[in-house]
Amino acid sequence: MKISCNTWALKAHRIALRIWLIAWFLLISTEWSLAGVGPYVGAMGGIATLSADAGSQPVAQGLNLSSYAPGNGGVLDLFAGLHLHNYFSLQGDFIWNKNSLRLNSSSSGTGAFYQENRSSSQQAGIVSFLLYFRARSSRFRPYLGIGSGVAHLSSVSERLITSGGTPSLPPSKFSSTGPVLRTHVGIDLRLIRQLDFRYSFSETIGSNKISKSLSPPGSRGLMNFQNLFGFVVRF
Repeated sequence: MKISCNTWALKAHRIALRIWLIAWFLLISTEWSLAGVGPYVGAMGGIATLSADAGSQPVAQGLNLSSYAPGNGGVLDLFAGLHLHNYFSLQGDFIWNKNSLRLNSSSSGTGAFYQENRSSSQQAGIVSFLLYFRARSSRFRPYLGIGSGVAHLSSVSERLITSGGTPSLPPSKFSSTGPVLRTHVGIDLRLIRQLDFRYSFSETIGSNKISKSLSPPGSRGLMNFQNLFGFVVRF
């Protein structure tokens, strides 16, 4: 079953709202005081992988087909948070990543086709609720995080590799801004008293402007998978 890009965004918004209601209930129902709150900041870098998509449209003479294939790219995550409890934390992230894209389209009816290389970048602001499975005093602290925010995607054409006939090309530049849902798992490893090493794997889901720019358009939401390594400084 295909899910439209708009449906992905709506589902992400509804799920995030439910998560925040549950997180708020856990916080107010758990005994913690401001004296026990511990602020922290950190930075991580790694590899971002975007999901691919394709579209198809039946016509009298056959099929119109389109697709895009992303390449792996770099990602930077700057974050700050508060350890509210031995097992609960609240964290805000600014995440930037850049990926290459190759767009393809062909029509069996008209014989038109093209293949194009593009670049894309995303900037996202996310607020997450983190659930740790070990107390703050532990050296190894695996965690599960989930949150929501806003992401801005932009894409620029770099090179038209080949074309024929009169294909429907995407705009040379396009962008979009919308809500996203982010889930992440990871572990904090205590190095010294106030410094941790952190590994995290995350998935961010939102609407897909790249798919909408295909001809015919794709139908799947955009998933952004990130493997991240970095450090956390606690105060």
